[in-house]
Amino acid sequence: MSNTQSWYIVKHNTGNCEIIPSQQFEDNNPEIIEQWGPFNSQEEAIARRVGLIRAGKCQPV
Repeated sequence: MSNTQSWYIVKHNTGNCEIIPSQQFEDNNPEIIEQWGPFNSQEEAIARRVGLIRAGKCQPV
């Protein structure tokens, strides 16, 4: 079985970044001010989010 799920990191107006699956991702959502992805796995998205938090681009949820 292959997992075709992809993941996105989205930054909200509050500065918080969260990881969402591609099924929940809306490109035209006005609450999303920045986005990164798609990533092939949730683990990869988590690692990237940690890097964004360390770089000061995101606040933890």
